[in-house]
Amino acid sequence: MYADRRERLRNRCAASTPGAVLVSRPANVRYLAGGGPPGTVLLLGAEEDVLLCPRPPAGDLAEGRPDEALRVAVLPQADGDAAVAAAGLAAGAGAEVLAVEEHHLSVARYRAVGSVADGLRLADLGTAIEQERIVKDDEEITCLRIAAEIADQALGELLESILVGRTERHLALELERRLVDHGADGPAFPTSVATGPHSGRAVHRPSDRRVEEGDFLSVCLGANYRGYRCEIGRTFVIGTAPADWQIELYDLVFAAQRAAREALAPGTACRDVDRVARQILDGAGYGDGLAPSLGHGVGLEIQEDPQLSPSAMGKLDACVPVTVEPGVHLPGRGGVRIDDTLVVRQEADGGPELLTITTKELLAL
Repeated sequence: MYADRRERLRNRCAASTPGAVLVSRPANVRYLAGGGPPGTVLLLGAEEDVLLCPRPPAGDLAEGRPDEALRVAVLPQADGDAAVAAAGLAAGAGAEVLAVEEHHLSVARYRAVGSVADGLRLADLGTAIEQERIVKDDEEITCLRIAAEIADQALGELLESILVGRTERHLALELERRLVDHGADGPAFPTSVATGPHSGRAVHRPSDRRVEEGDFLSVCLGANYRGYRCEIGRTFVIGTAPADWQIELYDLVFAAQRAAREALAPGTACRDVDRVARQILDGAGYGDGLAPSLGHGVGLEIQEDPQLSPSAMGKLDACVPVTVEPGVHLPGRGGVRIDDTLVVRQEADGGPELLTITTKELLAL
């Protein structure tokens, strides 16, 4: 699998940037090589591919296991830069051009790589690997499906516990512990728990505010399983039957989310998925409170292409996992966010596959 991915990249680069390729972005290294310790880089050479590591790989699932077909080279000095060492190997093997990920390297690191050999010319690899990563294979989707199951389990257990009086921070920490208990390598991103006037925000860092009766409670979390990351977000009402304004707002956001989910299909323009949800919320007078983007791709990173936004270019493909996460926040009152991870599928295959299955009914907890 990893060899096939490297060969596709090699073929893609052959015409534009013939020579060696240096992969330094961690998610791209994992995609092409299986993984390695932090700081690991991958060198694709004309005759041999080498994984350069700052220390011997541990081989655990959290950091990934290097492809057995690769030669693994451990740097002799713990403080050495694997990217600079890789450039030296490429120059020593006679490469005249080295394609690098300019968008990942710092200026200082780029200069250090370029100073290794006078005859070595650096070229920009661009986002060639990120583009290869957009469409997921069966093994990747399986990892995402398991990550979603773990997140669903963690959230479901939290809903069965007593919430009133507990702080946002405490609930977020408990959710992250439950993720690990159910088999995650860790959270996919910092868990968000927002109560009362904080609820419905696109980004909220949990505070010491305590859950109170009548609050909206918005939760957004995700699991990292073997490097693959999912996302789920739900909103609930605490303690009592929801107020009329809470029901009205929730039904509106749910309608927008459902319309966007139903629009996910191969060949659909990414901006059109955003548009169907945005029109519903904007038509109800909440356009000013909408996030810039309805959703995004997920995989080895929690923020990947494609982007579902008004300015997004391109169309969806089958087997592309994305989030659909509309929300409305009313300053001083709170709001609603509903977030799912789905995989785009052909209509003949059943349409979009919902990975995060926790109920979207407005529950009073």
